[in-house]
Amino acid sequence: MHVIDLSVPINEQTPVYPGDPKTKIEPAGVFAKDGYNDHLVTLGTHVGTHVDAPLHMLEKGKSLDQIPVEYFIGPGKYIKVDGAFDLEQVKAANLQAGDIVLFHTGMSDVFYEESYYTDYPTMSEEIASYLVQQKVKMVGLDTGSADNLDDFPIHKTLLGGDVLIIENLTNLERLADKTFTVYALPLKLEVDGPPARVIAVIK
Repeated sequence: MHVIDLSVPINEQTPVYPGDPKTKIEPAGVFAKDGYNDHLVTLGTHVGTHVDAPLHMLEKGKSLDQIPVEYFIGPGKYIKVDGAFDLEQVKAANLQAGDIVLFHTGMSDVFYEESYYTDYPTMSEEIASYLVQQKVKMVGLDTGSADNLDDFPIHKTLLGGDVLIIENLTNLERLADKTFTVYALPLKLEVDGPPARVIAVIK
């Protein structure tokens, strides 16, 4: 079994979406003094690799703890984005109901640079609607957001159509031409989008 980790590390240097709180990690127990190590971690729900729940953008949307755990596991489809998202390319991927679609834009290469949150490609509303029509379960991106507009139309289309969103993925280039299953398991928090450990298992 070949497993690829698609998650970024979370620490105090992990970039956050502009305006979001920065991550803080403080010792709550020190081995030399207490006989154990423990930490207090303060972080936003959308830091690092995470899954957006409908509650993130929809007033009466579900939080992730209300979604069955099997929803976070499914057959993966890899799509390379060369500069811009292309609807015909997405259609050619032969998407099936229940798929988890991962879009590789290459932005993870500049994860620690300012351009990661200022200059990234996004899909059109037409592509988002097509993904909903195909009844895919999740859409994953190696970008900091599925949107670059203040009213978040892509988020609302996908989440409103029961398509969850994974953001801040990495290592997607290792999935090209592979058959794989995605496991995107978020923390079971009663919130709008907790961090997740996302992996791909190559068949």
